[in-house]
Amino acid sequence: MLNLISHYLTVTVFGLNQNSALQASVQFFIYDSIKILILLIVITHLMSLVRYFLPIEKLRDFLLNKKFYGFDYFLASLFGAVTPFCSCSSIPLFIGFLGARIPLGITFSFLITSPLVNEVALALFIGLFGLKITMIYLISGMAIGIIGGYILGKLHLEKYVENFIYQTKLNHQNLSIKKLPAKKIAVIVSKEAFEITRKIVPYLLAGIAIGAIIHGYIPAGYFEKYLATKNIFAVPMAVILAIPLYSNASGVIPIIQALVAKGVPLGTALAFMMAAVGLSLPEALILKKVMKWPLLASFFGIVGVGIIILGYLFNIFL
Repeated sequence: MLNLISHYLTVTVFGLNQNSALQASVQFFIYDSIKILILLIVITHLMSLVRYFLPIEKLRDFLLNKKFYGFDYFLASLFGAVTPFCSCSSIPLFIGFLGARIPLGITFSFLITSPLVNEVALALFIGLFGLKITMIYLISGMAIGIIGGYILGKLHLEKYVENFIYQTKLNHQNLSIKKLPAKKIAVIVSKEAFEITRKIVPYLLAGIAIGAIIHGYIPAGYFEKYLATKNIFAVPMAVILAIPLYSNASGVIPIIQALVAKGVPLGTALAFMMAAVGLSLPEALILKKVMKWPLLASFFGIVGVGIIILGYLFNIFL
């Protein structure tokens, strides 16, 4: 249905020449924009409701008062997966966790996972790549968060966190959601969902636009020439090229879809995406304000190596 609508708009309403590069790009943009915006609105409403029944302060207290022998890293990574933040938006909560004396490695598990995996990205993945690839991506993203956080925790790098961070208080809403009537809950949840949507949409449309240009104007095989499976440096090259970029997962996924359609191996494309959303230059600039170079370099190095390894594994087995 959406394909028919987008084709009708580009050919009949806009009068673009059928099968031209411009028509293909515009149709791609309209089709993906409608489909992804519908998914975005539905998923953000559902997950906003979930987050209100799992307040941040309860998770913090749970992690501080229990000993899980490694399960705490999983919980932090899982919490990161259900928060719809880009890398820069995750940092205030990361700072709050440190201020609440949650161990450094556990806070990094959250910080690593949060931009890589969220409900919106997973919904888009299902729509574009299917359930199997989505589940593999979910497990892989959380694995990087858990393992990366564990390694950073074992390195005992707390001395490289700026002193003022440990004096920062966690800022959260003191909201007893269960005491509110259902109508009030619905209003609060919907307001949060649309606020999240509003923040994501510019990145999303920009990503779809770039994907549309790639889809319509870049000839088949162009990217494959430089990022092909047989090029052993393709995955690290993709990671390095992605770091200067800044977007959230929702904005990058349409670009990945277009790259894969042009012949770029899925693992290389996913490595590009993970680096763009999880190791962005703006994130590094913000984190430099709260941590010293050895810790920042360790964070980027461990996560970067993890992404490269996953890229190679995806290319081998998928």
